[in-house]
Amino acid sequence: MPTVLGQNQYGKAETRVVRVTREGPVHHIRDLNVSIALSGAMDDVHIQGSNAGVLPTDTTKNTVFAFAKEHGIASAEEFAVRLARHFVSQQETIHTARIRVEEYGWDRIPAAGGGAHSFVRRGQETRTAQVTHHGDGEQWQILSGLKGLVVMNTTDSEFHGYVKDRYTTLPETRDRILATEVNACWRHAGRPEGEKPDWDASYERTRGHLLAAFAGTYSLSLQQTLYAMGSRVVDQEPGIDEIRLSLPNKHHFLADLRPFGLDNDNEVYFAADRPYGLIEATVLRDGATAAVPVDLTNLP
Repeated sequence: MPTVLGQNQYGKAETRVVRVTREGPVHHIRDLNVSIALSGAMDDVHIQGSNAGVLPTDTTKNTVFAFAKEHGIASAEEFAVRLARHFVSQQETIHTARIRVEEYGWDRIPAAGGGAHSFVRRGQETRTAQVTHHGDGEQWQILSGLKGLVVMNTTDSEFHGYVKDRYTTLPETRDRILATEVNACWRHAGRPEGEKPDWDASYERTRGHLLAAFAGTYSLSLQQTLYAMGSRVVDQEPGIDEIRLSLPNKHHFLADLRPFGLDNDNEVYFAADRPYGLIEATVLRDGATAAVPVDLTNLP
């Protein structure tokens, strides 16, 4: 039976591009996930295997990064319009371009000294709690926490001086994006029966300490930042004896724009989701005994 080619399209899905605009000490970020679908006169590639009319999907990805550098990102819509117009107008075989964009919102983290390069992702965080009660001894364990709190510093982070062996390819850097997703669990000190703590206020204060420490720490490693965050919570909250932090390093790599004759002065980044470094540690009040599970996935 003869066959007929029906609707078809191709492109590059989920190109993560982060554009940093620096106005002196004040930074602005646009964080997009761009998916491109192109269609048109594509019978030959499907039926004959001829690539003569095919723009490689890798080229569409490169175009996203190059346009972020050359034109900036005024809005998701404007950026998508510019890309769509480019693909249709520049390639005879492409008749339709569909550009889908997800934009991830970020809010500034107020920082001491007026710094304006620290951000927290909007609408990502989940609050957690676990209470264990042993009735025979009136023993309580109260754990509070959060997961999915995504934060970013667009500067004031370095990484260098580390061990290198024959398999090391990571270049040292004196200025990088530091981004992570904060997953934390903290244990409250025992309280006398009858006391009714304001758990909401305690949670908001602890969350605020985590954000303030992240924004206020000049980071030489994510480990150093983790310890600063945990230490601030324990130092500032006398009712918390222990905090466990799990921080995946949400890597942002500078996009290589040299093949297109463009410089990239810490402006356009590729946001990689995996593999990722995972930094975990517990910070305790001096004299306290660790009780929070090492593996936070053990918590319900």
